[in-house]
Amino acid sequence: MSSLTIAAIVFGCAFGGALLGIVLHAKLPEHHLDSDSKEVVKLVMGLIATMAALVLSLLIASAKSSYDTQASDLNVIAAKVVQLDRLLGFYGPEAKDSRAMLRQAALATYQRVWSPSGVQIAHFDPSRMRGQAETLYGSIQNLSPNTDAQRFIQEKALQLGADIQQTRLLMLQELGGSVAWPFLAVLIFWIAVLFTGIRSVCTVQCNGDRRRVHRGPLGFRGDFPHFGAEPSL
Repeated sequence: MSSLTIAAIVFGCAFGGALLGIVLHAKLPEHHLDSDSKEVVKLVMGLIATMAALVLSLLIASAKSSYDTQASDLNVIAAKVVQLDRLLGFYGPEAKDSRAMLRQAALATYQRVWSPSGVQIAHFDPSRMRGQAETLYGSIQNLSPNTDAQRFIQEKALQLGADIQQTRLLMLQELGGSVAWPFLAVLIFWIAVLFTGIRSVCTVQCNGDRRRVHRGPLGFRGDFPHFGAEPSL
């Protein structure tokens, strides 16, 4: 669900709660709208507002934690890709094709994630990137080391390739968990209740008399409201 959709749902619930409060205000008997009842409603609304602020802070903390985790995993993958490219460079000219495949895979992943059309969940489908990863891993396995150093580099490169694949899968698993949906549902419900309660006990009052028209010192006519006066007809 996109951010605009969530914002539209929150606005609709808040606006619907305000409309419900208007209906309740018109239907409630007079003795439910006295000063004592309003004070009780104000206390309850203050408690709900405090709880809503607490839930909102938990949502922000959850989103921040998810973002920090994704950013950390992305930095780990970038560092391991650079390290893998350097290891293949140390292996020798025999790993030239593997290095080219690694760079093509990294470029394709970058263009898929940060595409001009924007970031979309469909771009993170593991099946779309599995082919390049398997081809690269197979090319490293097919290297024929002639020395102990090349054998060590091949084993290390295979281990790095497996680590990169594991970290990428973990990022895909954590991608949909940035928003705690139960917290969001509770927050939207409390916001709707808050607007309903506020609008059910509040009335729109105009505290001012009719505007007086007079002529200023330069001869211009001006309308100046008289604030603080009692309404008059």
